[in-house]
Amino acid sequence: MHQHPRALGLAAPSTAPASVAGAIEIAQRQPVQPVTLVRPHAAARAARFFVEKFPGRSMYAVKANPSPELLTILFENGITHYDVASIAEVRLVARTLPGATLCFMHPVKAEEAIAEAYFTHGVRTFSLDSMEELEKIVRATRHASDLTLCVRLRVSSEHSKLSLASKFGVAPNEAKELLFAARQAADALGICFHVGSQAMTPDAYAEAMERVRQAIVEAAVTVDVVDVGGGFPSAYPGMTPPPLERYFETIHRAFESLPISYSAELWAEPGRALCAEYSSIVVRVEKRRGSELYINDGAYGALFDAAHVGWRFPVALLREPESTVRDHGFSFYGPTCDDIDHMAGPFELPADVGTGDYIEIGMLGAYGSAMRTAFNGFGSDETVIAEDEPMVSLYSTVEREVASNVVKL
Repeated sequence: MHQHPRALGLAAPSTAPASVAGAIEIAQRQPVQPVTLVRPHAAARAARFFVEKFPGRSMYAVKANPSPELLTILFENGITHYDVASIAEVRLVARTLPGATLCFMHPVKAEEAIAEAYFTHGVRTFSLDSMEELEKIVRATRHASDLTLCVRLRVSSEHSKLSLASKFGVAPNEAKELLFAARQAADALGICFHVGSQAMTPDAYAEAMERVRQAIVEAAVTVDVVDVGGGFPSAYPGMTPPPLERYFETIHRAFESLPISYSAELWAEPGRALCAEYSSIVVRVEKRRGSELYINDGAYGALFDAAHVGWRFPVALLREPESTVRDHGFSFYGPTCDDIDHMAGPFELPADVGTGDYIEIGMLGAYGSAMRTAFNGFGSDETVIAEDEPMVSLYSTVEREVASNVVKL
């Protein structure tokens, strides 16, 4: 999705949960450092939902959250294929889940990474968006005859909250030549695309699939795989998407109408939708200045998106008895010395929140833990298991019915 300028990435150690507690229990313990809450049951539920309802193969986009514990939960609940974007992710999944199938879906890869992925880790599926990358894959795999090559098309991100339309994807006037060349080199030919992160309408996929149709007709090639990529949304304040079933129905209808092989497969690469509900953090307010709260996590921790793309996350004041004061919109400052360690929000909390209070910030399973750094010496390794429900969910029956009704109005 994006990369923090000082991100430690996969070099950061993974810390397995050591205890079971709820957010309010954490607050009562008055920890000095932020505490991560993980909800294995939420990730398991999301995995089963995609496995049972998506009309094709779902492969988890590891970049969203590379936690080995999460990877294992997803695998145990039916997610057997993984979208890896670097050789570090290839190695991570290979050693964590020896039985998993890995698909190297970054369109620009080091030749050494391709070779290691193919010869050492058994990777057979690669994406590409240029003749240069095709030649690199063929060369690095020594003209292998068992490759699944997925040509990435450039499609619009206008229906998504975060664009992924400018960096990757073959241009419409170049797709014909590349598809034809990839067909000659591939055992199975695929077409893939990415509509952007947090697609707020199924129309994003319908329009992209029309672009797929045009590319197939123009190139006159037999296509064995159509991969609709990621973009499947989660729910955040001010962002309530339609039920995921509507996305699946739209994708299925479009897939069925494509001029493709009778045995062609439909793939997807959910990331955010599988892991957003997996974790939250409990933070402490170190200072209040008017409508600004200084907290002990921020832009260099789990709140990169809140700082750099203005993402709003659900928040709750952890106080007993609960505050009865009306909510007020606050912004956050993180603990580092940088002015950019600022999360504008607004984050709605009781107006009497102050120094020493604890806040839970939810829906941080996607990209939150993956973007953490140790910049300025701040951070925490403490992780606990929470058995309660996520602050927001697209998978609990009640909230999905509410979302469905909101969309119909």
